[in-house]
Amino acid sequence: MDVNILVNHFPDLTEDQKRQFVLLADLYKDWNVKINVVSRKDIDELYLRHVLHSLGIAKVHQFLPGSSVIDVGTGGGFPGVPLAILFPETHFTLVDAIGKKIKVVDEVVAGLGIKNVTTINDRVENVKGKFDFIVSRAVAAMPTFVHWTKGKIKKESLHERKNGILYLKGGDLSEELQGYKTVELFDLSDFYDYEFFETKKVVYLPLKYRG
Repeated sequence: MDVNILVNHFPDLTEDQKRQFVLLADLYKDWNVKINVVSRKDIDELYLRHVLHSLGIAKVHQFLPGSSVIDVGTGGGFPGVPLAILFPETHFTLVDAIGKKIKVVDEVVAGLGIKNVTTINDRVENVKGKFDFIVSRAVAAMPTFVHWTKGKIKKESLHERKNGILYLKGGDLSEELQGYKTVELFDLSDFYDYEFFETKKVVYLPLKYRG
């Protein structure tokens, strides 16, 4: 499976973005041999299981120029790196507590020539600053995740959608989301016709500013 899977779903990619997405796979395959951040099975389906999955957030929400996004528990750089390529005028802060994962992200970002990414090797609770949106891929149940990211949302909103969390999750989420009255779910199977996405969702939770 090659980069054309992305082009088919995101036909407005520029030539530079296509080049970056092609190079991305080579960089991950090279670095994954040295520092394993993606499973062996998944590295062969990187575009489907990691890149296209990450870009599912973009099917739900378009980040505006000048906005800021924090990717919590980014691991090897997902969803942050693909989103940073797609939205070059939005600034992304990629955070992970595991140093070797951030090292891989740093090398990939440098190799791709991405200028709109900052990486932080720390727990999100220790990160300073506030952001328009918080993104992540299933690092914890929603109540735990909301607790970790408390106080990280900006007061003023640049987008029509209120600032908050855009979370990639799978499976039955009814129990962990039952306490959130304003939550919205978007099925990725509405956008992608692949078995992998049958139970995968983007969870949107607007958050109030806390000074």
